[in-house]
Amino acid sequence: MKAVRKEEIATGAGDTFEEVMTRRFARRSFLKGALAGAPLLVLNPLQSVSTAEPLGSAAAAHSNGLTFTPISLSRTDDVIVPPGYSSKVLLRWGDPILPGAPQFYINSQSAEKQAQQFGYNCDFVGFFPLPRFRSNNSNSGILAVNHEYTNPELMFPGYSANNPTEDQVNIEIAAHGLSFAAIRNYPRRGWHFDIESPVNRRITGETEIDITGPAAGHPWMQVSYDPTGAHVHGMFNNCGGGKTPWGTILTCEENFNQYFANRSAVTDPAKLANLTRYGVTAGATERKWERFHSRFDLVQEPNESYRFGWVVEIDPYNPDFVPKKRTALGRTKHEAATVVIAPDRRVVVYAGDDERFEFVYKFVSKGTYDPRNREANIGLLDEGTLYVAKFNDDGTGEWLPLLLGEGRLTEEAWESQAYILINTRLAATAVGATRMDRPEDIQPNPVTGKIYGAFTNNTQRGTTGRPGVDEPNPRPANRHGHVIEWTEADNDPSATSFTWEIFILCGDPKVNLLTAEPDAPVDTETTYYAGFSSEDISPIASPDNVTFDGKGNLWIASDGLPNTLPGHDGIFAVPTEGSERGYLRQFLSAVIGSEVASLELTPNDHTLFASIQHPGEGSTLAAPSSTWPDRTFPRPSVVAVTKDGIGRKPIGS
Repeated sequence: MKAVRKEEIATGAGDTFEEVMTRRFARRSFLKGALAGAPLLVLNPLQSVSTAEPLGSAAAAHSNGLTFTPISLSRTDDVIVPPGYSSKVLLRWGDPILPGAPQFYINSQSAEKQAQQFGYNCDFVGFFPLPRFRSNNSNSGILAVNHEYTNPELMFPGYSANNPTEDQVNIEIAAHGLSFAAIRNYPRRGWHFDIESPVNRRITGETEIDITGPAAGHPWMQVSYDPTGAHVHGMFNNCGGGKTPWGTILTCEENFNQYFANRSAVTDPAKLANLTRYGVTAGATERKWERFHSRFDLVQEPNESYRFGWVVEIDPYNPDFVPKKRTALGRTKHEAATVVIAPDRRVVVYAGDDERFEFVYKFVSKGTYDPRNREANIGLLDEGTLYVAKFNDDGTGEWLPLLLGEGRLTEEAWESQAYILINTRLAATAVGATRMDRPEDIQPNPVTGKIYGAFTNNTQRGTTGRPGVDEPNPRPANRHGHVIEWTEADNDPSATSFTWEIFILCGDPKVNLLTAEPDAPVDTETTYYAGFSSEDISPIASPDNVTFDGKGNLWIASDGLPNTLPGHDGIFAVPTEGSERGYLRQFLSAVIGSEVASLELTPNDHTLFASIQHPGEGSTLAAPSSTWPDRTFPRPSVVAVTKDGIGRKPIGS
């Protein structure tokens, strides 16, 4: 064993991948074993160098608790989990959610029925313990599930993309939003849904929602049915999310642009620039909703699209709570909103903007969290500072404030703080933030405090007219994606500076940083797994949503793995510290055409909930490529994974 020296790492001519990575990794002196079975030395920035136990030893396994037998990539139409584990479908599209809701029949759906049933394309999953907030009960709770978008070709017999019916469109609108479902884990029967619970609720594309914070009431937020600019019908394309310490959900609108038609009819230069940057459709949309609802047509309602792309806060414990779009958190294609409390008790929210060459953000509240005053905490996200990240090549970084009067955000050019927040992407570009490879989930490790960001992929980096490689985005054809780890200054999440490392460069682990040939082409998909040396590492691509278990292990769900590797999307676990840091193993494989859109552990880590989204995507209801879960037609569903046996043990053990 020896430290990797700069001159020993293979490099190619010019600004190749190897050269970029050499600059970065050589400074951190990562240590790598020569053989998979030899002891591994790890240099942790927070610890001294020490000799670890041999890989796979009992001591190493005990330190992180991950002893499961990893599975292999699969192409079967079943959810696969390791030996000794079982998965159970808990909720599926169309299941009745509200008491008295009608049963689901695919040939006789209506918008009224769908509004009482579990929605389509389940994404973010959040577990809220019952019977009360902060009870930490792991066997009874409210499952909050986002419904991101719809696949009408898999929902309606004989669906015509060119001529959807008004009934079909209305069902789709009702199938968006979010479901709150009370669930209980019984000793013998496992997890079941309680349809009689008063907390069960559906949020749809027509639910009345308040607009709060700096952008509320701005002229761009005003429409014919709401001249105040303070209320909106529904939320759309809710992808990731987060949970607050005061027990509310933050649900995030992502690709809202696809619902709005006729950008080309807009003549105001500022509005046109906004619509173009956010990808609003120039002509008719693929969904054709504008044929039946004027609010999706920019000719008739030119401001409606600005009322989407926000983070929405909802109280799962109060069925009468009116959802709030918190505009202080900015308007982007949000992927997650993860909350942590700073040492001075200010609230910090991390978020990614899920598109190629977009940015990483965090919000720091003005007010402080009071664990004794839940109601006061619910308003904390309406006032504070939104920052965007700049990752420097030397491994440092800074958070740039998006505030009127700061730097290039002058009053002459930007008008007001509300205007900045409505145009968050343009403001982030103006201040010089780092354009990243599809920022997805951003999560703090509850054990170490380090922050982890998933960057799904970006095959356009370095192409004509596009930004080239930089050290936080080191691959010119980033098909597989990567994970970055960073540490806030003084371990304070409200800090304005940080240091960062590449944690994982996804792909086939047999092609790694230190074995790439000197003359390897620039698009070689070289991988890196936090310094771990083993051929037992599972292949992974397109990291998306993440979570942590109680020992600080990172759990990663993928979205897009089948595009580059021979298997379905899945869930992967990887230690972030110790001798097995970087030892990534696959825990779950999903079904044909699907992604694993989200994952959530109960407080005791004994159950893993996972969203299996859009099974059969790419096919039709007449000839579905997947028949999961009921062997009839595909239905997006949430599964609960538990360890077999009478004794309750943590997932991964």
